[in-house]
Amino acid sequence: MLGRFILLVAGIAAISVGVAGVAIRSTDSQAPEIAAAKPKDDGGWSERGGGSSSGPSVSSSGEVRLGRAGDSHFYADANVDGTNIRMMVDSGASVVALTRRDAEAVGIDVDSLPVAGMARTAGGDVPMRRVVLDSVDIDGIEVRRVEAAVVDADMGVSLLGQSYLAKLDAVNVEGDTMTLR
Repeated sequence: MLGRFILLVAGIAAISVGVAGVAIRSTDSQAPEIAAAKPKDDGGWSERGGGSSSGPSVSSSGEVRLGRAGDSHFYADANVDGTNIRMMVDSGASVVALTRRDAEAVGIDVDSLPVAGMARTAGGDVPMRRVVLDSVDIDGIEVRRVEAAVVDADMGVSLLGQSYLAKLDAVNVEGDTMTLR
């Protein structure tokens, strides 16, 4: 009995470490390359555009308040690499998750990105393709070099996940208002 319990705890710990590794995976410090360029050991994240090769940075102009929508979720209008995209705030998502439609609107050639694994969604497991976005900005709170996944599923809306939210000073919910700082 004790042996089974220890194996169960070890299994849960291994899965947690694996999931955390995906959430905090770092990219290498070489200059960004287009996804179709020669493969490199980048942890599976495809670079976009000509952004800085340093790690993520945040610039802020204060705070943003989001009201709760009728479906009980919070939504933000995000400027992703220069394109306005409506996103649902999902603190349970490890990374920003773009629908194929939104990724293509941003200028990502989705079909040129390799399938980098499976994403677990409410509708089951679906293929995902990893990319690093140059910038995600919500009303002046900008995070640069944001890890994202293009999900080949009909999610309906892109998700604003932890690869953006975790870079902020604070994310608070009081009643029907979410405040980003």
